[in-house]
Order: sequence, then C-alpha cells, then structure tokens
Amino acid sequence: MNLSRNEQRALHVLALGGRILHERDERSKIASAICVTREGMILTDFDLAIFDRLRRKRLIESRSGSPYRISRRGRVSVRAQFDNQGA
Repeated sequence: MNLSRNEQRALHVLALGGRILHERDERSKIASAICVTREGMILTDFDLAIFDRLRRKRLIESRSGSPYRISRRGRVSVRAQFDNQGA
C-alpha cells in the first residue's frame, strides 16, 4: 500500500502506543484531530487531511467514541523504522 511519509510517521507513532484525539463540531463531524505519542508529545506534521486518508484506508479505528488507534490493517501496513529512543 502506498503511504506518504507523513502517513507512515503517524502510523509509526500509533504503533508505539500513541493515539489520535479528535473533536466534533455541532453537526457531529470531526472538526480537528491531533496525534499524540504515548509520552504526550504532539506530532506537528499531522493534520485533518492525513487523518481522513488514514481513516478512509481503514488504517485507524475508534471504538465506542474512544480516541483513534491503529487498526490491525494499519499494523500490517506500517514499515519498520529505527527507534532512537531505545536503551
């Protein structure tokens, strides 16, 4: 599956335990979304367009109104990246 660099970066953050917090407007449409790492940092390259693409490709999912997390399909699609936070 072809994914942009920003989509890959967001999926990698989600695979490491991050989440996407979203807010809805008065018509119950998603008005804003931010990607938060498990440490609480905000991914700056993430915007509503990337959120829509990930959701349309079913790489992220939300259950019962909870924050969006990576789906099983997303875990399979994400490429391995070197994690420089380790040991």
